[in-house]
Amino acid sequence: MQRIEKTEILIMGAGPSGSVAAGLLRKQGRQVLIVEKEIFPRFSIGESLLPQSMEYIEQAGMLQDVVEAGFQYKNGAAFAKGALRTAFDFRDKFSPGWGTTYQVQRANFDKVLADAAEKAGTEIRYRHTVVAVDVSGAQPRVTVRSPEGEEYVVQARFLLDASGFARILPRMLDLERPSDFPVRGALFTHIEDRIVAQDMDRSKILISVHPEYQDVWFWTIPFSNGRCSQGVVATPEFLARYQGTEVERLQAIIAEAPSLSQVLRHAQWDTPGRSITGYSANVTSLWGSGYALLGNAGEFLDPVFSSGVTIAFKSASLAAACIARMWQGEAVDWQADYAVPLQAGVNTFRAFVQGWYDGGFQDVIFHESHAPEIRRMIASILAGYAWDANNPYVAEPQRRLRVLRELCQPAQLQAEAA
Repeated sequence: MQRIEKTEILIMGAGPSGSVAAGLLRKQGRQVLIVEKEIFPRFSIGESLLPQSMEYIEQAGMLQDVVEAGFQYKNGAAFAKGALRTAFDFRDKFSPGWGTTYQVQRANFDKVLADAAEKAGTEIRYRHTVVAVDVSGAQPRVTVRSPEGEEYVVQARFLLDASGFARILPRMLDLERPSDFPVRGALFTHIEDRIVAQDMDRSKILISVHPEYQDVWFWTIPFSNGRCSQGVVATPEFLARYQGTEVERLQAIIAEAPSLSQVLRHAQWDTPGRSITGYSANVTSLWGSGYALLGNAGEFLDPVFSSGVTIAFKSASLAAACIARMWQGEAVDWQADYAVPLQAGVNTFRAFVQGWYDGGFQDVIFHESHAPEIRRMIASILAGYAWDANNPYVAEPQRRLRVLRELCQPAQLQAEAA
């Protein structure tokens, strides 16, 4: 007979959303158990944080741990397309709050957060795999397999799925829904970049657009140790044109972008490449009886604006606030208090991602003359402040973007800002 354990909060996954949720819940005095199928540190992408994410790290009591880890300082984003160049400084933005953050090797960053959660009193069991979930009773019951093969049941008062792309509850509870985004893929690796200082500002992520195909773009994310993450995103059909290993294919595509080739001309390609296809995902619901989905377990849009970790942290913060109210005996409407506010910011990012791929937002980004106030509003979105409804580009992202694209003339932009 399987042994049964009890806990107040069970979190599946020790990644950013799980660890920050644990930190927030421990501040409430909750008993928190995390089961994580892998052992940390482990590789992950999503390496360029947005300043908005620092607010949630600070809320969870993990700021000092992150600051002392020595990650690469980041204050903005640079964009390149052919001969066009532009950059946004996140410190000069419309929304109040953090204007700087870090670019991180996720293996180290995720371990820093998980260690901080443990230090705060969370129990983390690594290499423990979820094999079944039952949410039909009064409390969720999760069957877990230990590294030794023993299976046991954890009964929790509440369950949080922070499993990321593993998407445990969407798979096991039949919650998966196809994304409305076109299927895209990525090739990526880490390199010793040897980038010359005048070629790139290491305090900014560099997003380069293919000179011929506006829906093909490259990320270059410098780290503090002289290395960087380098990748390309395109349709599977485009990526299939190139033969060889992942690194050879990535190098061949970069060779078609002279400006990026120049930046990486001294690079040492010393690490095998990786690939991922069809990463966009969605679900029928972000919550249910006794559970909620955090971060990528719920919905993942696209890596172009590095929104994934920020959305993960926001979901952890909203869920923790709902749980605090539950413990105080309040009736919580998880749709109104969790799903709707979370989705509001996701939808803002969605409008900008769609605008990026259809070329409209690229036209805006590379326009020669922006009204300063509009530029600050755009910088706020790029910095992760997708929930600041005081920003017109959050309140009405699709309409504002459409108008802005049509008004890409200096005099008209000034009028729009006024």
